[in-house]
Amino acid sequence: MIGDLLKIATYNVNGVLGRLPVLLKWLKEDRPDVVCLQELKTADDKFPHKELEKAGYGAVWHGQKSWNGVAILTRGQEPHLTRRGLPGDPDDAQSRYIEAAVDGILIGSLYLPNGNPAPGPKWDYKLAWFRRLHDYGAELLELQVPVVLAGDYNVMPTEFDVYKPERWLDDALFRPEVRRAYADFVAQGWTDAVRHLHPDERIYTFWKYWRNSFERDAGLRIDHFLLSPALASSLKSADVRRKPRGWEHTSDHAPVIIELDLTKAADD
Repeated sequence: MIGDLLKIATYNVNGVLGRLPVLLKWLKEDRPDVVCLQELKTADDKFPHKELEKAGYGAVWHGQKSWNGVAILTRGQEPHLTRRGLPGDPDDAQSRYIEAAVDGILIGSLYLPNGNPAPGPKWDYKLAWFRRLHDYGAELLELQVPVVLAGDYNVMPTEFDVYKPERWLDDALFRPEVRRAYADFVAQGWTDAVRHLHPDERIYTFWKYWRNSFERDAGLRIDHFLLSPALASSLKSADVRRKPRGWEHTSDHAPVIIELDLTKAADD
């Protein structure tokens, strides 16, 4: 059973096997209660669940050889798997969504398509995936239960979320269509946790490996937490953990962590 203060993280690890030492080091330092992982880049049978168990985490995962892949980790217990794969397209073979119940909270870990080059088939797939997420999100809200949808959305929602936005106008992460899709999704009733607590700050979660992007803080905010109305009032903090991004052989993303005061959620 998780305590009254719940610490949830989302982290695009950019290859869970190659970055496993980084992941384990960060888990030991930050000790999040729940972790949503993206870009596992490994098949289901290669997922390092035994190493994570030794670190104190149960896991459910949805892998794919060399590409994509998502997982949910929970400290000191096993997450209860509720969904593997986003509904709406039975022919979609890409591993981009997994969902689990953790102490009465429904948690989805998602990896939205990149979409480049745009226009093109990958761009069309991204917008179609977003439409499916929009439809499923509406279903979740109708349940009126606590829901967290966390992960790499591959969208910079506003100019505050991208270094030198004028350079990204035609990119699939910043084109008007995808920004509008994100805004429409949030408008269903979701709360963007980081932006809610830091409305006017330039906050980034991703920095390319080249041209000293991290050292120059030339980044993007593409990793997001969306909270259902049942959880919005319990949001206590939302921060990017920049330190792991500076480690050797690390991901090009940094972990993002929110804290929820569950006593406040229970009172509402």
